[in-house]
Amino acid sequence: MHYKTDYHVHTTFSDGKSAPEEYIAPATEAGLSELGFSEHLSLFDRDQYWVMDPDETGRYLEYIANLRKETENLIIRTGLEIDYVEGKDKEIRDFLDGIELDYRIGAVHYLGEKTVDEGPAFYEGKNFDQLFKTYFSMVNRAVSSEIFDIIAHCDLIRIFGHKPSFDPEPLYRELAGTMKKHDVVFEINTNGRNRPVGEFYPDPQFLKVFAEKKVAVCVNSDAHIPSRVGQYFDEAYQLLRSHGFREMVTFNKRRRTTVKL
Repeated sequence: MHYKTDYHVHTTFSDGKSAPEEYIAPATEAGLSELGFSEHLSLFDRDQYWVMDPDETGRYLEYIANLRKETENLIIRTGLEIDYVEGKDKEIRDFLDGIELDYRIGAVHYLGEKTVDEGPAFYEGKNFDQLFKTYFSMVNRAVSSEIFDIIAHCDLIRIFGHKPSFDPEPLYRELAGTMKKHDVVFEINTNGRNRPVGEFYPDPQFLKVFAEKKVAVCVNSDAHIPSRVGQYFDEAYQLLRSHGFREMVTFNKRRRTTVKL
């Protein structure tokens, strides 16, 4: 059986709908070998309903550590999904260097003071071409910071189905090059299928670009409810194989290894 991991799962510690232990049985049923929790965390907008308060980090780490001890036949990993904010590299790095994780997921949700994924109202009256370019610029900066091991949903700006009027391939190519240069992993995020865009992140037509650059990959569900753990993974693996990927990465205390697809 193929070795399956899902490192992007949210629980009631942030904006997930169920406690961590409720994800164990669905993960086993999905054939996962490893399940990783990665709560949303923002150091600079901590009052949002969808992020874990940084002061709760210690309790979160202890909770998952205890769950790991109690869980058989499934490896439990601990991560965080941390918001990248331009100009705050030192603060983010200092916070993360003070805790032990299996992996760090970096994410760009904010453009200015608002997030791109909370609702379509964000896009009203704005030039989507410019938003698209700005978003990719921010993701490139997040990658270049070398703070993170994985970049989440690298084109989340597509969430509501908007498309730029220009060919975005050069932006994907630039991002893939940056990820390769800084040895950062991209994820196939299957939760895009559940969003208005109706597709995985990143845009499947540009997986060829990541393959050409030989960027390392993992497949994650971004599940906020237990039933979505490992969702659409077989389709994602097949998609990767069709573009020439033959392996994906696993993490343990931020040490990276590879397994065959």
